[in-house]
Amino acid sequence: MSKKWDINLVRNVGISAHIDSGKTTLSERILFYGGKIHAIHEVKGKDGVGATMDFMDLEREKGITIQSACTQVAWKDWTINLIDTPGHVDFTIEVERSLRVLDGAILVLCGVAGVQSQSITVDRQMKRYGVPRLAFVNKLDRQGANPFRVKDALVEKLKLNAVMFQIPIGLEDQHKGAIDLVTMKAFVFEGTSGEKIVEMAIPGEYKAQAEEYRAMMIEKLADVDEVIGDKFLMGEQVTIDEINAATRKAVIALKLVPVFCGSAYKNKGVQLLLDAVGAYLPTPAEKKESALDLSKNEEKFELFPDNSKPLCALAFKLQETPFGQLTFMRVYQGKMSKGDFIINTTTKRQVKIPRLARMNAEKMEELDVSYSGDIVALFGIDCASGDTFTQEGYDVAMQSMFVPEAVISLAISPKDKSGANNFSKALQKFRKEDPTFRVHRDEESAETIISGMGELHLEIYIERMKREFACETTVGQPQVAYRETIGQEAGYDYVHKKQSGGAGQFAKVVGKIMPLPSDAKETFLFENKVVGGRIPKEFIPGVEEGFEEQCKKGSLIGFPIVGVKVELHDGQYHDVDSSYLAFKIAAMAAMREVYLKAKPTVLEPIMKLETTVPEEYQGPATGQINQRRGVIVNTSSLEGNAVIEAEVPLSEMFGYSTDLRSATKGKGEFTMEFAKYAAVPKFIQEELSKKYQEKRAAEHK
Repeated sequence: MSKKWDINLVRNVGISAHIDSGKTTLSERILFYGGKIHAIHEVKGKDGVGATMDFMDLEREKGITIQSACTQVAWKDWTINLIDTPGHVDFTIEVERSLRVLDGAILVLCGVAGVQSQSITVDRQMKRYGVPRLAFVNKLDRQGANPFRVKDALVEKLKLNAVMFQIPIGLEDQHKGAIDLVTMKAFVFEGTSGEKIVEMAIPGEYKAQAEEYRAMMIEKLADVDEVIGDKFLMGEQVTIDEINAATRKAVIALKLVPVFCGSAYKNKGVQLLLDAVGAYLPTPAEKKESALDLSKNEEKFELFPDNSKPLCALAFKLQETPFGQLTFMRVYQGKMSKGDFIINTTTKRQVKIPRLARMNAEKMEELDVSYSGDIVALFGIDCASGDTFTQEGYDVAMQSMFVPEAVISLAISPKDKSGANNFSKALQKFRKEDPTFRVHRDEESAETIISGMGELHLEIYIERMKREFACETTVGQPQVAYRETIGQEAGYDYVHKKQSGGAGQFAKVVGKIMPLPSDAKETFLFENKVVGGRIPKEFIPGVEEGFEEQCKKGSLIGFPIVGVKVELHDGQYHDVDSSYLAFKIAAMAAMREVYLKAKPTVLEPIMKLETTVPEEYQGPATGQINQRRGVIVNTSSLEGNAVIEAEVPLSEMFGYSTDLRSATKGKGEFTMEFAKYAAVPKFIQEELSKKYQEKRAAEHK
């Protein structure tokens, strides 16, 4: 590396947005202007090459980003580690894991559609990890584009303090460039790929508008910065340096979101956005990161990106490449060199770093050493996504990321016996790669079940199995992840007695079960209220374990029971015949018995659905949602399109994409994400319960 590593000039930045807002197109331009690629390719390019960052064949075919690709570009003095994340909700973990290791982000919004459902999800994820961001309003060359309306939506829908830092020169087919409100200069982009930036005075017809928006910008900065606040009150002029310093401070403190505009596809505005990344987003040293000290009972402490301190790095993503398994790591503290020994704090195993590399999408360059604050790739390291790596004698762990629950399952098996080996290899690999992809074996039916975030999520893995592992599969009907719960309090009083030559078993438990409040974090709670030693202390955990175990499978439809609080009030024991096991068995039987008295209910996952269709198809589209037991929450119209927001049970959503396409001649699109669990209607509960009882009866024959 010819350039000396300077942490103040490093930016770890992610690009996230709603599907189809132009993230990958924007990444492609950034790579081009940063000198990483010499020609620009489009996502659904006529040249058949496909965008550099979408390098999986599948991504090129579907024209969507599935895996977040990681690359590094140099822009002016800055070194930018860029991660392009998917916009599709089924790949939400890719966004989570990228945000977990980023210091800043660019929220890309479509200049026409503005804030869409997925932008809301991404925003929520950014807030969860406290990621400072800039907003880029893209596609201003499209008909109906309006960046001012998008800025208002950021304020109203996402409650962000969004402020225009640029205004566009022309919109739709007249879009030429942008006016920078900080320097009060106009910039237009010329040349075949917009590489010529022409700086000029603000054209006369934009002067008044530019002054009006600059005044608004300074007023907003005055609210969050004292220096500017004082000058603003005194009516004094504010300098460019003061604006930049105040903006940087406010962005890092999450108090301000500067809005930039352009059209990545038409090569307008990208270079100015890169300038803003360098000017306003934090260095790795400015974003606070903490870890847990495992030797001090998980005590939280702050990490510092200091090369001389002990190593702490987080593996945030695994990826299979032609060169073998790659592990992407963010180095938070200390440094890593080729040949070093590092320890995985999850498995406590020591590994030697065979190769260090920097990835530019699928191309790579070898490294000897990587410093604090950098993102690098390691080869030949066995680990799971979310593992922490340290050096010997340093027992710490980074908190892993938030992993949402799976909502859909499929039974899957290899088509022919010869594929069994590859089948299990593939499942093992996908599981390590993606924490939201879960695999388990159903003991009763002896089937392998895969679960995930949605139909598309599982579909992609089935397709990858076929391509990467040459393994064709047979796939069963999609299964919804139902849950069971109770609707009222009920008491139990159960005696477990077993006498059979020799020592017997005896345990008596008395208490009640009740529903937990709907906002409770736990799904199961146990409270011991036994006094006076009616049950010896050492048997109490047995009672808790019994109840908890029985909650793994409800008797209504065989799904886990959630939202239950168990209180243990009283009981009896026998000096010889009582044991931990006897109390566990008593608790399990007590739960089975009391459960049916506590008004058991089936819960189903409800999805938040956002469907966008041309206005003339609004009727049929609404009808389809109503037929699927959907509840329409909001309808709005946008540039000739109707946007229908609804809450719909997942079980009714299978095949929706095909139906929507045929009802709208292929013009409708939708996104869907998990919202909550809610009780199913009575007739459906009866139907599900009947099916489950029949299945059990058949198995017992």
